[in-house]
Amino acid sequence: MTLNIAYEYDKVVKQILHEKLTELGLDFHLPNSSEISINSHLDKQQEDKLKKTLSKYAIEIIENPKVALVNTIKSSINQWIAMDAVNGKENISDYLSKQLNYSYSHLSQTFSEVTHTSIESFIILKKIDLAKNLLIENTLTLTEIAYRLDYSGVAHLSRQFKKSTGLTPSSFQAIMAKRQKQSQ
Repeated sequence: MTLNIAYEYDKVVKQILHEKLTELGLDFHLPNSSEISINSHLDKQQEDKLKKTLSKYAIEIIENPKVALVNTIKSSINQWIAMDAVNGKENISDYLSKQLNYSYSHLSQTFSEVTHTSIESFIILKKIDLAKNLLIENTLTLTEIAYRLDYSGVAHLSRQFKKSTGLTPSSFQAIMAKRQKQSQ
């Protein structure tokens, strides 16, 4: 039996962090799912125990502040993409600047420096990944997917999809349907 599940990544991570930090007896605050604010100094033993506890959940403490900022940028981009309301959706530069309290040029420069790619390229890849999932679910038309992902139209989505995957959305959907049918 296969059960399909849905979860909100940020809420799951925050819950795990809250439970584990409480178990360790730490006085803390979680501003978001990628930051922990600990209200007291940790000695080396406490820090090692915290790292070991979190590593069981594939959560690591990032020492480099630029890498930490890039992870926060990625998380914010994922939240922005997940917003269902396309009409009135803030543009990404305004959204990131407001969420992270940095200028977009600083965020963009840091992102490019650490990842060797642009924020725009990352957004395209994330949107194409979401488009793939929506095509596999087969509950929305390509027009609805293009609208939901804030593309100007099906042709724009199709061009980016083909450039990223080498396949048209229709070809991708047909291949995935065939694979699902063969696995049953």
